[in-house]
Amino acid sequence: MYRYDSLDKEMLTDRSNEFRHQAARRLSGEITEDQFKPLRLMNGLYLQLHAYMLRIAIPFGTLNTKQLRRLAWVAKTYDKGYGHFTTRTNLQLHWIKLRDAPDILDALAEVDLHAIQTSGNCIRNITADPYAGATADEIDDPRVWVEAMRQWSTNHPEYSYLPRKFKIAVTAAEKDRAAIRSYDVGLHLRRTRDGELSFEVMVGGGQGRTPYLAKTIREHLPAGRLLSYLDAVLRVYNRQSRRDNIHKQRIKILVATLGVEEFTRQVEAEWALIEGADIDLPDTELARIRAAFMPCAFDPQPASSPVFEAAKADPEFARFTRRNVHPHKVPGYAIVDISLKVPGETPGDASSEQMDLVADLADAYSQGEVRINYTQNLVLPHVKLADVPAIYAALKPAGLATANMDLITDIIACPGLDYCTLANARAIPVAQSIAKRFADPERAEQIGDLKINISGCINACGHHHLGAIGILGVDKKGEEYYQLSLGGSGGDDAELAKILGPAMSGPAIPDAIETLVETYIVHRKDGERFLDTVRRTGLQPFKEAVYASAD
Repeated sequence: MYRYDSLDKEMLTDRSNEFRHQAARRLSGEITEDQFKPLRLMNGLYLQLHAYMLRIAIPFGTLNTKQLRRLAWVAKTYDKGYGHFTTRTNLQLHWIKLRDAPDILDALAEVDLHAIQTSGNCIRNITADPYAGATADEIDDPRVWVEAMRQWSTNHPEYSYLPRKFKIAVTAAEKDRAAIRSYDVGLHLRRTRDGELSFEVMVGGGQGRTPYLAKTIREHLPAGRLLSYLDAVLRVYNRQSRRDNIHKQRIKILVATLGVEEFTRQVEAEWALIEGADIDLPDTELARIRAAFMPCAFDPQPASSPVFEAAKADPEFARFTRRNVHPHKVPGYAIVDISLKVPGETPGDASSEQMDLVADLADAYSQGEVRINYTQNLVLPHVKLADVPAIYAALKPAGLATANMDLITDIIACPGLDYCTLANARAIPVAQSIAKRFADPERAEQIGDLKINISGCINACGHHHLGAIGILGVDKKGEEYYQLSLGGSGGDDAELAKILGPAMSGPAIPDAIETLVETYIVHRKDGERFLDTVRRTGLQPFKEAVYASAD
C-alpha cells in the first residue's frame, strides 16, 4: 500500500504543530469556542453531546497493521477503549479530551494517519471498493486513482472552502461495492473497446434532506485526464452553487437545478479551458503511485484446500464460509469479511483488543493489510484458503466471527442521539433491538440478503435512503419516532428507498420489521431477495401489513 513520502510527513508534522498551538490558545481562554470551531474542524475534531469526537481519515479504506495497532492504542490510551468505523471508512473516537488532541494527532502522524479533511467544506476522505486489488472482477486497482486524487486535493487552496462538503467514491469492478451513485462524484473505471482505461463520471448524488442518485455526465473519460476533469467539475460547482442557503449548497442541488445537460455543457466548456494546464498526472508519477499498491507475491496454492473443505463439517464454520468468505483473483486465496455486527452490540464498533487481534491476523495471514468497508465491517483481503479455519478460530472467541454479511443483522447505523448533536433520535438501540430479534443465524439465512440502514436524523449518515429497509429517526414534539422506507440500494441496482407511511415509536420498530419480513416471505418468488420482492409488488402489501398490525 502507499507510503507517505517526505512531503507528506513534513505536512503532517507542520499541521500537528499548528494545531497544538491553536488548542493551547483555546485551553488558556485566549480564543473562544466560536473562534476555535473552524480551526478544530479543519483537523477533524467535533464537539458532540458529551465530549469531543475525533474523526480519523482512512483513505481508500486501507490500513497496514502498524496503523491499525496505533488506532487501537489511541482508543485505549485517550478514549474508552473502542472506536467506531463509519460509512465513510473513517474511524471516530467519541470521548476525546481537548488537551489530548494534539498528542493524538502527533501519534497518528508517526504512522501516516491524520484527521485532515474529515470535516469542513472540502473534498472529504475518498472511498473505494473494499476488495480493491483482490477481486477478480476489477480491471484496475481503484486505490491508485484515489491516492492520486488524495495528493491533488489535500489542502488544495481553491477547494478548501467549497460551498459544502464534497465526497467522491471510486470502483473499478463490475460489481459496485462502493455505492458510487450516492456521492457528489462517483467514478466507475472501465476499459474501452481499444483496451484503454476510462472513467464513467457520475455527478450530483447525495443523501440527506434531498436525496439524489448521481447522473452520468461523461461515459468515457480517458483515465489520464481524471484530475483536470474533476477540476472542471469543481470550478463549475464553486462558481455556480448557492452559498446563501445551507440546504441548497450541495452539488446535487446544482445539477438538479441546471439540469444534467446544462451542467455537463458547462463542465465540458470549463474543461476545454484547462487544456494544457498541467493538472493531470504525468505517466511517471502515476507509475510511482501504482508501484506502491502492488501486493506481495502470492505463493502457489491448490484451488481448494483440504483443510478448508474439512472444516466445513462444522455447521457454524460452514455458515461463515457462505457469508463471509469470497473468491479472490488468485486461485487458492480468499477475501475474508470480519463482521462488526454482533447482534445486540453497536454496529461498526471495535474494541482496542479486537483491532489488535485483527492486526495480528493480518500480519500472519493477509500480507499485513486490512480494509474498511463502507458497511462498517473489516476485510482481510489476501488470505490462503488453508488459513481460513485458523482465522475463524481466532475471531470466534473475540466476537468477530458473526456470519451475517448482507443479512438482516448486518445493520448499518450512525451513532445517532447517543452521541451526535445533530441527531433527532437514537439509532444504536434500534439497531440492537432489531438484531436481537433476528439473532438466530439459521432464520437470518432463510430470510436471505436484506440490508437495514438506520439514520438518527435527516443528514443520513446511516445511508437510510439506500437500505432495502431504511429507518430514519425523527422528532415529534420532543419524542423519538422512526420513519420506515423500502426498496433502496447503493449497489449496481442503485435506487432510493420510498417512504412506507407515518412514523412510529421506537418500541414498535422491531415488530414492524418482523411484519415486513413475514410479508416478504408470503409474497416472494423463488430466489427473490427482499429488495426484488418489494420492487415487483410495490409498497402496498407491506404498507397494509405494517399499519394494520400497528392498529
